[in-house]
This record gives sequence, structure tokens and C-alpha cells, in this order.
Amino acid sequence: MLTLVAFIVALGLLIAIHEYGHYRVAVACGVKVLRFSIGMGKPLFTWKRAGSDTEFVIAMLPLGGYVRMLDEREGVVPAEQLHQAFNRQPLRKRAAIVAAGPLANLLLAAVLYSVVSWVGQEQPKAIIAAPKAGTLAEQMGLQGGDLVQSVKVGQGAEVEIESFETLRWQLTQAALNGQDAQLTWVRAENNARLVQGVMPLSKLGQSGLDQAALKHIGIDAPWTPAVLGELVPQMPAQAAGLQAGDVVLAVNGRQVVDASQLRDLIKLAAVNEGLRVQEWKIERNQQLLTIQVRPDLVATPDGDIGRVGAYVGGQPEMVWVQKGALEGLVAGVSRTWEVSLLSLQMMAKMVLGQASLDNLSGPLTIADYAGKSASLGLTQYVLFLALISVSLGVLNLLPLPVLDGGHLMYYLWEAVTGKPVSDTWMERFQRVGIGLLLVMMSIALFNDLSRLWG
Repeated sequence: MLTLVAFIVALGLLIAIHEYGHYRVAVACGVKVLRFSIGMGKPLFTWKRAGSDTEFVIAMLPLGGYVRMLDEREGVVPAEQLHQAFNRQPLRKRAAIVAAGPLANLLLAAVLYSVVSWVGQEQPKAIIAAPKAGTLAEQMGLQGGDLVQSVKVGQGAEVEIESFETLRWQLTQAALNGQDAQLTWVRAENNARLVQGVMPLSKLGQSGLDQAALKHIGIDAPWTPAVLGELVPQMPAQAAGLQAGDVVLAVNGRQVVDASQLRDLIKLAAVNEGLRVQEWKIERNQQLLTIQVRPDLVATPDGDIGRVGAYVGGQPEMVWVQKGALEGLVAGVSRTWEVSLLSLQMMAKMVLGQASLDNLSGPLTIADYAGKSASLGLTQYVLFLALISVSLGVLNLLPLPVLDGGHLMYYLWEAVTGKPVSDTWMERFQRVGIGLLLVMMSIALFNDLSRLWG
């Protein structure tokens, strides 16, 4: 139920903002708006405001909306109202009305990101989990428990890392742009000395452009202690005598630095004969104990892995991130701009075949994320709304005939040639645009089904 409510609220808000952008600028330009609809199909609720001829509608299908304006191409317009018809407006006004929808979504995103910056939120500290063998992080010498302080991408300025989310964002952008990143981190075990290294993200190529980019990099989760949580009855952990709250210090004499490393050691029991029976050194109530654990072997699509039937990992160390009025506003606008560019880059790379089409998401994935973000609290849900608002704004600015960006392309042609696109070519472009959108929606829906039920 939470997922459905969160999804409907998100769609309703983002569509309403988008259509309000069109509506508000149309009214300001002197165009008569006949209907303002949130949703498509059969109207459920209709009303008119005092002194306005516009019919406001909430329709049955929440997957869209529209603003219907007075237009000679859609019906006869009385002579006394011709000056209020959309098609009679100067080019600059028509372009402004069309662009206002996507820009309203981008403005909403900037406001939401700014609000989160002003209110503040707890985020995991930029302490990294133990990198997996073969990843870039492991190759450059990063270790579990290292605290990353700053990142410098290419020839850009050095960016102070406030949290693990900031670190992931910087590395994701660098990977997408094919730029190396210089990291500065603190290694506590050596009297908190500073260490520097360059992560050669430019060598990732296309492998660094999919949804698992950070797994190739080796920094995909913050550090968490190797502590056991809830145990599954009659599974190896409980059978061995382990208890919730046990802190694992070593496995077969090998020091365990964090939960990520412990999970990897458990999984390796399936392929490493020496780890079939593991000797765990644990701390329980300030006492050191040694316990024999034999992980079960479980078949997965990626091969056999070991499993002990216990939740592994405690809470990461958190830090409070909050900004002042001006700083928060700048951060909100900057994040909106950065996410917009990132979205455009990903779309371009998918078109060029440099990134997988698996990155396309449809309504099922969006609904799933809406529910998950809402369950984590208001701040996470607001961040989700901001991200989807950016995506909606960028998508509608693409030069596809059925989208706002397609109409802007028509107006660009008109500005250059001095005459509008003919009705014949307009109809052809519309058909092509609808076909492309159907293909994109089909791929996105297939990806949704693969992620959720694959």
C-alpha cells in the first residue's frame, strides 16, 4: 500500500508541476487555456475557479496530463478570441509556453535539493568497506576503514568529501566522463596519516558506465562493523553457537576488518576447500571466543556460495550534513545541473551503444523506488522526488517529436527558415516520435520485469 500511495503522490505532484508550468506561462502570454488536466482518460473530478474559463480536471489514468489551449488547428475560434489562440502567438511566446513545463520540473528539483540541504540529514561517513580483489580501489591500495577526505577529478578543483554519498557521486561522474580521480584519505591504523592515490577511472571504458559502475571501482558501500544481527533458526550460525551481537575479529587466523570482508569470506567457503570449516574468533560481552562454523553451500545463478544464516553488519558511522541558506541554494541548483548533465550523458551513451540499455527504467521500477524511499523517511522520499523531477524535465526536453523538446525543434526550424514545419512533415515526425517512445517504453518495462521478478 505504501508503494502505491508513494507512487501516485509522486506522479501527481510531478505531473501537476509540469503542466502548471505550461499553464502559468500560457496565461501570462495572453493565451486562453481551455482545460488543465492531471491524468488522462475519463475525468473523475472537474471544476472551474471564479472568474476563469479554464476547466480543471483530475482524470482516471495518472500516467500523464495536458493543458489544452485555444488553437485554430483544433477547432473554430471566434474572431473576437483570435488574439488568445496559441497558434497566433509570436514564436518567442510559443517557445516559452512549451519550454515552461520541463523547466518547472527542473526548478522543482532545485527547490527540493535545496530544502534537503537546509534541513540537513544524516549520511554515512565516507569510510569505505574493504574493496573486493581486482577492483580499482584494491589495486590503488585502499583498505576497509579508510576515511576519504577529498577527491579531485581530472584538472578540476579538489572537492571536500562530506559523506559517503558525496564520494559515490564524485566517482560516478568521473567514471561516466572517463576521467581519473585523485583521492586523499586517512588511514587510522598508521596514526591517522594522509595517503594519496590516483584511481584510473579512464581505463574502465564501457564497463564503468552500467548500473554496477561502483562495483567495478570497488567503493560500493560504506564501512560497517563485522557484527552479527538476527540469526536464522537451524542454520549454521545458530547451530555453531553464534549469537546476535557477536563481533567477528578473525576467520581462520585472517583479521576481519569489516562486514563486507566477512560476507566475502563466508561466500568463498563454496569454492575454497580451506574455508569449508571456518574457525571464527569473536568478541562477546568483552570475552574472546573461538567457534567452529561450517557454512552451507547454496546454488545461485552466479555459482555456489557459502551461507551461514545470519545478518552480517552493523550500522555505519554517520555524519550530519547541513548547509546555510545561500550555500544550500547553490548546492540545490548545482545538484540539479549535475544530475541533468549525467542523465543526458547516459542517454547519449545508450544511443551510441557505449552504455547498456539496462539502465532504462519504467513505471514499475519507479514505483518500487518510491515505496522504498518513502519507507526510509521524508528526506529520502524528497530526494527521490527531486531525482524523478530532473529525469522528467530532461526527458521532455529531448528532441523527440511528441515531446516538448520536439516542438522546440520545430520552432528552431521556424526561427531559422522563417516558416513553420508543414502539416505533412509534422504528422510524419509525430509517427516516428510515437514509435521511438513505444520502443523505449517496451525496453524500460522489460527491464522493470527483469529487475523485480528476474
